[in-house]
Amino acid sequence: MKIGSVKTENFTVLAPLAGITNLPLRLLAKRAGCGLVCSEMISANGLVYGSGKTVQLLESIPEEKPLSVQIFGSDPPIMAEAARIVQDSGADIVDINFGCSVKKILKGNSGSALMKEPPLARRILESVRKAVTIPLTIKIRSGWEPSGKQAVEIARLAEDCGVDAIAVHPRMATQGFRGEADWSIIAAVIHALTIPVIGNGDVTTPADALRMINETGCDGVMVGRAAIGNPRIFGEILAAAQGQPSTLPNDAQRIDMMIGYLQDSVRYLGEETACRMMRSRLCWFVKGMRNAGQFRNSIRFIASEKEAMDLIRQYAESFASDPMTQNFK
Repeated sequence: MKIGSVKTENFTVLAPLAGITNLPLRLLAKRAGCGLVCSEMISANGLVYGSGKTVQLLESIPEEKPLSVQIFGSDPPIMAEAARIVQDSGADIVDINFGCSVKKILKGNSGSALMKEPPLARRILESVRKAVTIPLTIKIRSGWEPSGKQAVEIARLAEDCGVDAIAVHPRMATQGFRGEADWSIIAAVIHALTIPVIGNGDVTTPADALRMINETGCDGVMVGRAAIGNPRIFGEILAAAQGQPSTLPNDAQRIDMMIGYLQDSVRYLGEETACRMMRSRLCWFVKGMRNAGQFRNSIRFIASEKEAMDLIRQYAESFASDPMTQNFK
């Protein structure tokens, strides 16, 4: 897939997920075969006014490239300056959020609110396009009514402003993640444009990804919630696209993912912050595994990397009949 000057290794994309797609999780996705990883949503105001926590979200390493960084906001000059900061940070693509429907974001006239304000959307896109030379993308929803007309309107406007690709999550802003994604809206956007369109929504298995491509003709498939706890889904999708059988990760592979996620989180976020996060996030990887409830209870108060590793080791060793990963040799 080619997005402006950026060529990805394949058609799979990790969706931007607020508070989730930080550097450690993006690395897991990349190592699993993901073609393009996206940062979590970042405040343009926070970047421009130098919020330490916000600026930290730009941290990246070469291993995860190409990287798309998503920003949100509603003030054209601020958005343009934030995009320049993103470009200067070394990101390969800057993405603008037109899809978030969280009340706090909507009150600031950002996210999905922009889909009701085409003139403001145009001013933002034109300002950002003039400010950066790296590819510019947007991620949209269906809009505020079920027909998807707003999605097509905003998509056409975006292409006219020089946007290089568009990701479409075909649920209305009022739906959140409820109901089913209407993939016909992805097809309608594709029909209206000449730039690449990435489909998103209700892709939970490799078969879903291939069906989305066949039904809509999308250039890429973006996976969000299904990649939480199973980043290997990207490799599974690529295998399915080549006609190979798809297999769920076994216990040893899940343990491996937990170890990598823990170690990268400590490395890039610091031990205290990482361990606080791991109290809930390690649970992502054990869903459906034996004794998962016992493991969840055991990690509720972890305070050090060693403690977390010991608990993971104990949990792994409870599967005596399963081959251990290299990490435990």
